[in-house]
Amino acid sequence: MVCDICGQEGAQVRHVTRSYGKGADLLIIENVPVVSCPHCGESYLTAETLHEIERIKLHRQSFAKKRSVPVAAFG
Repeated sequence: MVCDICGQEGAQVRHVTRSYGKGADLLIIENVPVVSCPHCGESYLTAETLHEIERIKLHRQSFAKKRSVPVAAFG
């Protein structure tokens, strides 16, 4: 895959977990595709991914499942 930032071949898609909001409005979206380039070091979301994230956030009651989330502090 060609990197949209530096134009070099070799960018790869990896899947991450992202959180949006906080407290009672916290929404965690798992398996978000992020394009990562080993040449320039940039990671970015495609327009298609951003649109899907907005759709999920808008219709969160339809998509989200309630789970308790343990939180640990680093250090």
